[in-house]
Amino acid sequence: MHAQAIGRRSGPTTSPETDRLPERADVAVIGAGLIGLSVAWRLARAGLAVAVVERGRAGDGASLAATGMLAAAAEHEPGGEGLSPLCVESQRLWHPFRDDLEAESGLTVDYRREGTLVIALGRDEVERLRFRHELQRRDGLAAEWLSGPAVRAREPGLRPTVTAGLFCPDDHQVDPARVMAALRQALRAAGGRLVEETTVTALTREGGRVTGIETSAGALRAGTTVLASGAWAGEGGLIPDLALPVRPLKGQSMALQMTPRSGRLTHVVWTEQVHMAPKADGTLIVGATVEETGFDPHLTAGGLYALLEGARRALPGVEEMRVAGVWSGFRPTSDDDAPILGEALPGLVLAAGHHRNGYLLAPVTAEAVATLILRGETLPVAAPFGLARFTPSSRETP
Repeated sequence: MHAQAIGRRSGPTTSPETDRLPERADVAVIGAGLIGLSVAWRLARAGLAVAVVERGRAGDGASLAATGMLAAAAEHEPGGEGLSPLCVESQRLWHPFRDDLEAESGLTVDYRREGTLVIALGRDEVERLRFRHELQRRDGLAAEWLSGPAVRAREPGLRPTVTAGLFCPDDHQVDPARVMAALRQALRAAGGRLVEETTVTALTREGGRVTGIETSAGALRAGTTVLASGAWAGEGGLIPDLALPVRPLKGQSMALQMTPRSGRLTHVVWTEQVHMAPKADGTLIVGATVEETGFDPHLTAGGLYALLEGARRALPGVEEMRVAGVWSGFRPTSDDDAPILGEALPGLVLAAGHHRNGYLLAPVTAEAVATLILRGETLPVAAPFGLARFTPSSRETP
């Protein structure tokens, strides 16, 4: 596995079957995480012959390690003004994306609309929360200021030390395990192929154009190749003349089992230390640490302690919850924490660097890549996120 896990949730009806590598395809997608499968499914639905090639098993990187938050408002930070329109558009696209995915896969993704609470514990955190609220309001994001009692009226299990909160009504969530299982089913239903346990070793080129990939299972010729290999997009020397500013940012997370004795959350709850996301099966996902450790997957006592203490500081009932699983994963992080979308070379399209927003940005990424491949056009909201922004000339100010 790409990430270390003990009892990580793998989702319903995950098929162990994998396809054989074809000799030709209209599109080859490198990487079977959330982004790769979303792009592949969108293109397969449009009638293209699509093959996804994954070095391990689908979702082993960040996708099955994620919490599944669609949090355009709660995730909004200083300096994120340029990313906000992309996030808001993708949040809007999630509704038809979900409807089509559930219809074509026959599976539910546990899309939950309760909204997200961002809370302050103690007076010291209130001013920082007010600053966040002003930023959200300035950039047109929906967020309602709540008093401490109003927060606890929505979530009675929270501690009395909750002094204020923000309610973000449009920040919903999905279950990553269910989304990945549904994408796998929907891709196959649309005629796409998923080739796992197969390493891409090189890109093939003819006359300056990328014409496919070389893999451990043989060669695949393709009209277009999409690089969607998550935190590994900047690794492996696939593109020796093109440096991709993508690196892994490790996160450790855990699953707790809520019970009547422990109490339950109904909203996603954010504190300054952790976020907590309740799922339909009674699981509470607590995440996630932020660690610059490269591709070291090991779980650590310090990381797990930080998660438990951060959760307990807000929700005392966690002391009664059984630990159902712990795991680590690697966020695919670019140098400016925003995705890299668009053509890098003739025949090569990038869909990488989604940082903490992979689930939120999956629908708009799939739409942007499909628009480029099918029509040769750049989706306007995706235009600022090309690779060219990292070149020295693009950073110069007049």
